[in-house]
Amino acid sequence: MNIGTAIKSIRKKLAITQYELAERCDLSQTSLSQIETGVKRPSQKTITKVCAVLDIPESIIYIVAMQEADVPPSKKGVYELVYPSIKSLALQMVSSEHLALVEAN
Repeated sequence: MNIGTAIKSIRKKLAITQYELAERCDLSQTSLSQIETGVKRPSQKTITKVCAVLDIPESIIYIVAMQEADVPPSKKGVYELVYPSIKSLALQMVSSEHLALVEAN
């Protein structure tokens, strides 16, 4: 599971700079950068704060963060079949219309 990559992906989809998100989450830009690159693992408190600022359910972050390595071998076939659609649907919840809500916060 790569939470940092998921945060970065959603942030970019919303056209928010790393600096803007870090400031809104009361993090340093360096700290957010380390999270997004996988150098640092975010705490649950940080994940909750990021989701609140982006106005998305935490489940979206976890869905986008999921990787094939997270799936038991017996479930890989189902994962390969279903996951691309689930990830796409999760990212559709984060859209340009959603950006107006995030900017209002």
